[in-house]
Amino acid sequence: MLKNPVQLRLAKLPEWQQRLFMVLLCERMYPNIQLYCQQTGSDCDNRYRKILDLAWESLLVKEVKINFDLQIEKLEEIIPTVTEDSSYIIYPAIDACEALGEILHSYLSNDISEYSARVSSISATTVAEFIMTKMDKLLPLEEQLQLTEVVEEFDLQWEILRILKSEADNPIDLIKGLKEDLRENRISNIGVFLSN
Repeated sequence: MLKNPVQLRLAKLPEWQQRLFMVLLCERMYPNIQLYCQQTGSDCDNRYRKILDLAWESLLVKEVKINFDLQIEKLEEIIPTVTEDSSYIIYPAIDACEALGEILHSYLSNDISEYSARVSSISATTVAEFIMTKMDKLLPLEEQLQLTEVVEEFDLQWEILRILKSEADNPIDLIKGLKEDLRENRISNIGVFLSN
């Protein structure tokens, strides 16, 4: 897993901000699983979306009651299985599921920081593996961290961190605004763009 000092800074944020950070990264990974589902004729993207929407709801509605154990079970049902004829997009789709699983598990744990760090790493690793696949070359972790696209991924994560720290006074408006921005953007961490 790729590490960056942003993960240490994340650990100092309040829980709701760490959770928002994770949800934002999962929202960015959503087009990856959506493309996989389009290619395979599966509806796993709709089920992923419902679970992710519950994570958003948990941030926006204080007293919402969500059975996170049940959501973990539902997520496990849609994690793609790699076969000999799987296309590359299955791997970013699996990463998106893994990241969403980290969010769900964070609600059942006392230490959210380990989960926010993992989601940060998963997103960056998805980017690194995508670039290495294009290059048809396996790089050591130190060189992966130097890849332009990985540097840009961590820069974006730092930008999210800065926004969270500077806009902490009005959390509901912040959460709604970031959610709307990402859903309008529709571009994943590896550049997948889907118009619907």
